Amino acid sequence: MIAETVCSAVSAAGLGIAVVTAYRKRFLAATRIAAYALVPVGLVMTGVVGWIADTAFSPSAWAGFGVLGVAWLLFAGTRAVERRRGGGTRAERRAARGAAADAVAPTASAPSLGGRTRQATGSATAPRATGSAADDFSDIEDILKKHGI
Repeated sequence: MIAETVCSAVSAAGLGIAVVTAYRKRFLAATRIAAYALVPVGLVMTGVVGWIADTAFSPSAWAGFGVLGVAWLLFAGTRAVERRRGGGTRAERRAARGAAADAVAPTASAPSLGGRTRQATGSATAPRATGSAADDFSDIEDILKKHGI
């Protein structure tokens, strides 16, 4: 009952402000204010305000919101732990690590491009696993020579 009264008062005040705004020849703003002012009355007429008031003062509704909050916290917590661990079971993580190690290791049949493997030219994203530091610096020297430095 009080919620309906408050909504009606808010709408009446908003319509009053809209009339004053229209008197000042700001019709677009006055129309927008009138639209906002009619929203509370529309909510009262549709029964939304009564439903919200009943929900706000219902202990079982608040208990339900609490249960939903606990469920959400449990879900978010398990997702965070799963991401920290890497997800899946131990066997799945072991298989994934083995597949990643195989993808990084260079193969003997890699095509040669001017004495360098395809990985050394930058076409592959994995770093080169073999070779000495001198080989790494020779690539840098080649790049510098190419640019005339």
